[in-house]
Amino acid sequence: MIRINLLPFRLARKKENIRRQVSVFFLSLIFIFLALGWALSMLNNKISLIQNEAAQVRAESLMYKKKADKVTQIKKNLAILEEKLAIVENLKKRKNEQQILLEELAQRLVETKMWLLSVAADAQTVSLKGIAFDNPTIAAFMRNLESSQLFGTVDLKLSKTKEFNNNLRLKEFEISCTKRLSEPAPDETDKGGKSTKREK
Repeated sequence: MIRINLLPFRLARKKENIRRQVSVFFLSLIFIFLALGWALSMLNNKISLIQNEAAQVRAESLMYKKKADKVTQIKKNLAILEEKLAIVENLKKRKNEQQILLEELAQRLVETKMWLLSVAADAQTVSLKGIAFDNPTIAAFMRNLESSQLFGTVDLKLSKTKEFNNNLRLKEFEISCTKRLSEPAPDETDKGGKSTKREK
């Protein structure tokens, strides 16, 4: 009977299997490293792209912030300018009102018999202080004021005799008038209380 020793064949086959497994293992490692390298490269590219986008967004945000700051400053300057213009318009309006008031008072005076010492006005009232020859002159002046469309109620606050040089006795008076909103009409009473029409 012939005996065949299969041990060397088995050892060779076993070595071949081990060699194949080692080769597969190293090939797998190489593939894994290549895959990791590719993944890291893609990740780095994404990180770089995101960083670039973030830098661009920061730059745009800074640019918009500067523009917003400029717009805010422009709005502040416009607000200051509007306030100044409002003050100028108010001053012009008050100047015109004062001019109209003084012109109206000048036309309501009783000529050669009285004169005003002071005129004080606010938004609603006008206070007058002056000197007149006598009480009838003060009464005529008050009637002239009442006939004006600039004034409403006319009240005599004070009337007293005041002695001047050479024993001259005159009447010192204080009158308070309320203002009307409407402007004076063309037809008004003249200084002596008679109706007349202003010349343009």
